[in-house]
Amino acid sequence: MRRFELLATCASLLALTATVQAQTIPDDTLVVGLSADASTFEPAEIRSLDNANIAEMIYTSLTRIGGDGEILPRLATSWEVSEDGRTWTYRILPDQTCADNEPLTADDVAYSWNRAADPANAFAGNTPGFVYTSMGFERAEALDDTTVAIHIRERNPMALGFSSQVFLHCRDSFEAMTGDEIARSPVASGPYRLAEWSPGSELVLERWREGHGHFDRIRFRVIPEASTRIAELLAGNVDIITNVLPDQSDMINASGIAEVQAVQGLRRMYIGFNQSPEFDGISGTAIRDPDVRRALQYAVDVPLICSHLLNFDCKRATGIVNPPNDHPDLDPYPYDPALAEKLLDEAGYPRGEDGVRFDIVLQAPRGRYLNDANVALAVGAFLDDVGVATEVELMEWSSVYVPLIRQHRAGPLFFLGSGGALWSPLYDMAALATVDSGPNYTNWADPRWFERWPDLMNAATPEDQRAIINQMLEVFYEDGPWLHMYYQPDFYGVGQRVDWTARRDERLGLWDARLASD
Repeated sequence: MRRFELLATCASLLALTATVQAQTIPDDTLVVGLSADASTFEPAEIRSLDNANIAEMIYTSLTRIGGDGEILPRLATSWEVSEDGRTWTYRILPDQTCADNEPLTADDVAYSWNRAADPANAFAGNTPGFVYTSMGFERAEALDDTTVAIHIRERNPMALGFSSQVFLHCRDSFEAMTGDEIARSPVASGPYRLAEWSPGSELVLERWREGHGHFDRIRFRVIPEASTRIAELLAGNVDIITNVLPDQSDMINASGIAEVQAVQGLRRMYIGFNQSPEFDGISGTAIRDPDVRRALQYAVDVPLICSHLLNFDCKRATGIVNPPNDHPDLDPYPYDPALAEKLLDEAGYPRGEDGVRFDIVLQAPRGRYLNDANVALAVGAFLDDVGVATEVELMEWSSVYVPLIRQHRAGPLFFLGSGGALWSPLYDMAALATVDSGPNYTNWADPRWFERWPDLMNAATPEDQRAIINQMLEVFYEDGPWLHMYYQPDFYGVGQRVDWTARRDERLGLWDARLASD
């Protein structure tokens, strides 16, 4: 059956490729096919990673994150933190300019940080909405032309990494522009500037500063339809495409024209146990019991779901932190339905005469994540097998599911993904920094987790901090609010013309892309 489906897919895509006119890409140009366009280049309004992937070519930042999660210099050449942990001081490259030749100094860095935080601007992008709240940003000040100080409310080990996510720009050029001009025609501080933008169709960057990247021009083509992206890749009209569907990988790899790079991403997929008292009855009571939550970990065959539904051999997650920053001594829960049944019996939920222990609802989005509907149905079937009769409710993402999630009312079981990072375990854990944290969609309140955050922030050494992290991760693993699933894989199509390696963090990292012939 699978062979027949593959042949049918190949035939249809080859037919589509035949209708696509092949074009020759100049050697100085890289072409990337995206599923979605950018929405704005106002730095403080950028909200999506797709948008940020383009913006980071246009704007510089104090630091950058390497492919393995290391924090590297960018505009900053060095940094240091005060004894109380509340002031980070960065020294920046001298003699820098923006694309209009305005000098880029520490004053412009401070202006960029403070402008995004100014309540009068009412910005709502990732910088003011997540970065500043997570790091406790207070203000920035220029100490001299090449030194800037970033002040935060209290010691926070994540502050350095967050400096990679604040885009910088020149004060005079921005103050002379309207908001719409900034959003649509920004003055670049990074090595590429926006040369052309046809919204919904194409966006072209051109390099204005030497020494960064291997291509003079980068064309981002907006191609929402997955099959069309593949056809353009196989016709040689694009070099890299994003969001390849897993069942199309074999066909691309067999083409001799391109290959698929599959990576274990950083988006943590999980089944949430919503412990809100809103969920009454047997099912609500059951999932508030850590013994029941632990039993259900053994009920789901996560590697089988990955191989059959995602076309990817995954390692099951052990918690909220992405590897390699996760707890090194925790083994993924194995699939052991007999043990799940034994533990459910011991927890006081035996099978009834009809074979059912209790009924429960699992809510999930349709079309938001990779094959999400079928994954949710598979989880429901595994729970059915151990006597937990599961009704799977599939919902439209934006207008139905998102409001339930934001109101912390999804459940009592719900399927969700949460983005993460490589550069700090604390970044991943920060989603549950307090009981009242927005992303605490499960209403979990275990003091063994939440009361340890002050200890984390004030740990005397990295070794002391790591010991606390591991203790907290053990609680999350054994009694936590998630049924651990997998890290969602990402699939990229890459043509033979270029040499480029996909990253795990959904960053395109086009700086390192080059012609394969170089």
